[in-house]
Amino acid sequence: MPTSKHFGDRLAQHVRQKNSSICVGLDPRWNSLPEALKQGVDVNDMRAVATATEVFCRAVIDAVASVTPIVKPQAAFFEQLGPAGMQALAGVIQHARQAGVLVLLDGKRGDIGSTAEGYADAYLGENSVWQCDALTVNPYLGDDTLVPFVERAVQRDAGIFVLVKTSNPGSGFLQDLLVGAQTVFQRMADLVESHAGNSQGDSGYGCVGAVVGATYPQQLAELRGRMPRAWILIPGFGAQGGSAADVLPGFDSSGTGAIVNSSRGIIFAYQQQQYSNLDWQEAVARAAADMAAQLALG
Repeated sequence: MPTSKHFGDRLAQHVRQKNSSICVGLDPRWNSLPEALKQGVDVNDMRAVATATEVFCRAVIDAVASVTPIVKPQAAFFEQLGPAGMQALAGVIQHARQAGVLVLLDGKRGDIGSTAEGYADAYLGENSVWQCDALTVNPYLGDDTLVPFVERAVQRDAGIFVLVKTSNPGSGFLQDLLVGAQTVFQRMADLVESHAGNSQGDSGYGCVGAVVGATYPQQLAELRGRMPRAWILIPGFGAQGGSAADVLPGFDSSGTGAIVNSSRGIIFAYQQQQYSNLDWQEAVARAAADMAAQLALG
């Protein structure tokens, strides 16, 4: 089992131990959950919906724990269920930790001053109330908004993944704008690399990483070179159109330094033709194993 406390090193150790670079996104859309879990549940009863959602996510974690270093619960799908949903999220986080899987909360937090400090204090590290290993952070209010997250991540051996070049079609509206000779996303990448270098561990990677979408493979290749000490979280694989060939430029020369996220393609695999003959949890496990194999083949 991993021994280092440093987040960048722990992630490297988990990736190596499981021989896998996949990140399983936990996006528990109610309408897509298996019918067996929804049966008899009143959709107006948020507590009952939240309970079924937690059961689903725990079962997904059990199915993928042997092949995924890290899971990424999407906070929005729990928040929309109210207080019961937040209790379910807490249960999911603890279940992942017990299963030996790192937890990256996809909350895209970002604010100024004491508010940013509050978010960082709430989510980052095993001594926080939420006990997440890492958090996605939106830096587009300015560079000062990153500082509280970076400081707390360093203090608590946690990590952050900063939005640099996101996978959505409209990302270019802001991120591709030129600021002098640089695009906004290039300038953001340089900031991330600076923080990553200042928090570098034995693995060569820092506790500050970047989010760069698989849907922009040319920029992904450029940003891998621009951020040599930053882990890259690559969304957009599978359902959003990104292929194994598209994500390959996000890895370093030794085949590490990136984790590739898939949500729908794994957690709702039972809806896909090639897994339709399997129990839904078996379909999840098979889809995760297949994705890990795809990435290993490059």
